[in-house]
Amino acid sequence: MTASSELQTLRDSIDNIDAALIHLLAERFKCTKAVGELKAEHGMAPADPAREATQIARLRALAQAARLDPDFAEKFLGFIVREVIRHHEALRDKQG
Repeated sequence: MTASSELQTLRDSIDNIDAALIHLLAERFKCTKAVGELKAEHGMAPADPAREATQIARLRALAQAARLDPDFAEKFLGFIVREVIRHHEALRDKQG
């Protein structure tokens, strides 16, 4: 196998993984939207710091087991959580 064909094979794999990540994120946001709607309907806070702390610890452990940098995993989750909270705040404000 030539270097260029090996590179293309690796890039094809990366493209497939990226597509899977996008689909997984879309599915995750469908679930978090339902959570946000439920919270808004019942006057619950958009953020849940206890849940977030539990999720960070869980994700760091999963990352470590998968040999992925736990700090990176925490930053990645933090970005997603901030976006979810922003959506939940918008749903709350829409209800209000």
